[in-house]
Parts: sequence; structure tokens; C-alpha cells
Amino acid sequence: MAEPEFHKLETFENRYPDREYEIDISCPEFTCVCPKTGQPDFGTIRIKYVPGRLCIELKSLKLYIYSYRGVGTFHEHVTNKILDDIVSACSPVSAVVTGDFNVRGGIKTVVTASYERD
Repeated sequence: MAEPEFHKLETFENRYPDREYEIDISCPEFTCVCPKTGQPDFGTIRIKYVPGRLCIELKSLKLYIYSYRGVGTFHEHVTNKILDDIVSACSPVSAVVTGDFNVRGGIKTVVTASYERD
């Protein structure tokens, strides 16, 4: 099965690369599809990162997040994939992605994945 097409995460130059500061982004309208049942899953994706030389451009992030709407994926996988894509796009000093998924079938899931630059 082919990998789904995701919108490209774009970046812009961080004007304060020598200062550590945190960027905290919330995407409360995240949707994907359960790969077992085909039913929609809803949740909030939270991204916190300390930028290095680059920052994530927010419109491209929005389009990237919307790319998941028809994708069948587990909560654990999508949270880690988003983290991998953030790290790949902007090489942050550190990053944390939290997938806070709505209750479905009587179960609530919160997945947190983190990255620290060596």
C-alpha cells in the first residue's frame, strides 16, 4: 500500500536562533480514520517545540494536519509521525507532540511523543 500524500511542512528563518523559547501550537480539529473500523477519529494535536534555525509556517501546518482526514492510522502512529515530520522539517532543539483523542468506544487515548536534539 502506498504512503498517503501529506502537505509539505514549510518553514521560515528564526530571527532569534540564539535564544531558547517555546512555540506552543494547538490543532483542535484533527481528524483521521480508524484503520480497523473505518470510523472517523477526532482529537486535538498539540505541538510544543523550541526552534533552532527554522520555525514551522502555520498555514502549511494547517494543510499538513488536514492531510490526515482520510488516512487510516492508529493514534500512537500518527502522533509519532507528526513528531518525525516536525523534526525533519525544522530541526528543533526539542519538540513534544501530544495527540489528545476524543472518547470512542468508551476509551480515551492521549499519546505523547518527544524529541531532544543530541
